Amino acid sequence: MNRQTPRFPLILLCAAALGVAAPVRAAELETAPVERAPVEVLHVAEGVVEAVSSATIAAQVQGRIIDVKADAGDRVRAGQVLMRIDASEANQAVAGAAASVAQAQATYINAQAEWQRNVALREKGFVSQAVVDQAVATMKAAQAGLKAAQAGRGQAVTVRDFTTIVAPLAGVVAERHAEAGEMAQPGRPLLTVYDPAQLRVVAQLPQSVAQGVSNAPLAADIILTGTDGRVRAAQVMLVPSADPRTHTMEVRALLPATVSGVVPGQFARLLLQLGATPRLTVPGAAVLRRGEVTAVYVQTDAGFRLRQIRPGEVLPDGRIEILAGLNAGDRVALDPVRASLLRHQNASQQ
Repeated sequence: MNRQTPRFPLILLCAAALGVAAPVRAAELETAPVERAPVEVLHVAEGVVEAVSSATIAAQVQGRIIDVKADAGDRVRAGQVLMRIDASEANQAVAGAAASVAQAQATYINAQAEWQRNVALREKGFVSQAVVDQAVATMKAAQAGLKAAQAGRGQAVTVRDFTTIVAPLAGVVAERHAEAGEMAQPGRPLLTVYDPAQLRVVAQLPQSVAQGVSNAPLAADIILTGTDGRVRAAQVMLVPSADPRTHTMEVRALLPATVSGVVPGQFARLLLQLGATPRLTVPGAAVLRRGEVTAVYVQTDAGFRLRQIRPGEVLPDGRIEILAGLNAGDRVALDPVRASLLRHQNASQQ
């Protein structure tokens, strides 16, 4: 006699293999209320990163660049030599000024000795007071000439020092504007150096937005290129002047020192906080997306019903703003997939 295998366990096994879920009970589904919560009002402004401390070093004397000791990307310390300009002409000027000082000093010493001799002769009655007065005038003129020569020597030394280009601050060389062998001219940029420890994002705000936040403490988040996360600005400042051409005001958001890998000129978005307003929100887990349809399962007396919604932005805590489709006080299923199974079970039993 042949024994038949029970069919019920086989059916359960096939159902499990096909992914058919066990019966769902309404009491097992967790729900959450649709509620009004304060949502930050943000103004998004596009800006760029810039260094708080930066310097473009320009030539102060004319001459040929004979030595370049730093290039873009190099880290430098304050006072480090970055470039040298040919100092041959400056050295000659220093030598000429030194000779002028020596000549003026000799003239002053001679005038001083002449004055002392005339004073001694005047005491003995051999010369008149007018001769002594003339000697005093000559000595003072020689002294003035010596001071002028010394000042000229100091100026020549200063000009010679300008042929050595040093870093005004510790930081990174952002750009080198001249090559060895080129002529340096007064005012021509040679290098740009910035301090990477202090960076900020600079953006422009419409005057209508800027006037609304000008009297309140400012706060902002920063989104940097290549990252999705936000960085809270260490300090936000609104520059108290407007551009007459664009009718905008500049806002500066200081990046915290812990942020790395950021360089001046990098694109960034500034999310300026303008306060908060109450809006309808639901937990993000309750929202079901299928193609172009976004919906939630709303709990009713007859069970869960699918309702299409129009969502807004995703809030930092994971909740989703609801623009249309729900009312405050509605309850939604936190597991829309299980709510869908429960709905189909109820429909098949009717």
